[in-house]
Amino acid sequence: MVSAEDIEEASRAIDSAFVNTPQFEDDALCAAVGRRLIVKVETLNPVRSFKGRGADHFMRGLAPGRHVVCASAGNFGLALAWAANRHGVTVTVHCAENANAVKLARMRSLGAQLEVGGRDFDEAKERALRHAGEDRAAVFVEDGDHPRITAGAGTIAPELAALAPDTVLVPVGNGALVNGVGTWFKARSPRTRVVGVCAAGAPAMALSWRAGEAVTTPTVRTAADGVAVRVPVPGALTTMLEVVDDMLLVDETAIGRAQALAHEHLGLVLEPAGAVALAAVPGFGAGERPAVVLTGGNQAPR
Repeated sequence: MVSAEDIEEASRAIDSAFVNTPQFEDDALCAAVGRRLIVKVETLNPVRSFKGRGADHFMRGLAPGRHVVCASAGNFGLALAWAANRHGVTVTVHCAENANAVKLARMRSLGAQLEVGGRDFDEAKERALRHAGEDRAAVFVEDGDHPRITAGAGTIAPELAALAPDTVLVPVGNGALVNGVGTWFKARSPRTRVVGVCAAGAPAMALSWRAGEAVTTPTVRTAADGVAVRVPVPGALTTMLEVVDDMLLVDETAIGRAQALAHEHLGLVLEPAGAVALAAVPGFGAGERPAVVLTGGNQAPR
């Protein structure tokens, strides 16, 4: 388990390129969705996503010269590749055959070794586990299942607390972000609700949270590749059951509309997963002033 103290320590350690990101109310966006809301922009950094927080914090805990193996839909691997360069570590990223070409190209440009195979993220993860099992010198890391990555992602929470939102809406893939944010708020501001948002086409984490046990789906059908999980991470689910207040699903139309709103009113190009939390705002409970985490901007070619 990660503590609020772990998250606060991470806030002091993580590379300044990733922390204290913009967070504000935009009058035009608020008018367009019919409520006051706060947006936190996590795309204006070297890897264009919040993943740099956890990746940098994780790499700081490794000795130089280590080799890391992971699976990624793209942003996690990209963030690890960036951090690996700065901490003297090498990384192999296993990606699915349908992975975002923009993310693949950026990982290669940062020196990551890519292994592409499997029909989706979870099959790529199986390949990564086999790789790590065959290479005893390798360090396998799973997004959502390492405390330093969760603590790094959770550093978003104390920054948002300065604006006192009623609720924080957080996209949910493997769960590191929602667990980090939820852990800090439950300890430091328990009145703030933490609500996870999944794509309706990748509902495994929401179904699992509601059932109180892991629920695997046979397929995923969403453009939001960064949250396209069909096999929950058991440890992440255990934490989610303790620190997350609700879970929502948003469909592809709502995600696309949220991308358009972010572009029109904020001048931001969000990838579908990066817009998932914003997609939940129009149907959200009246009277609340939520904060929305805009998590990624590595849009695939059209």
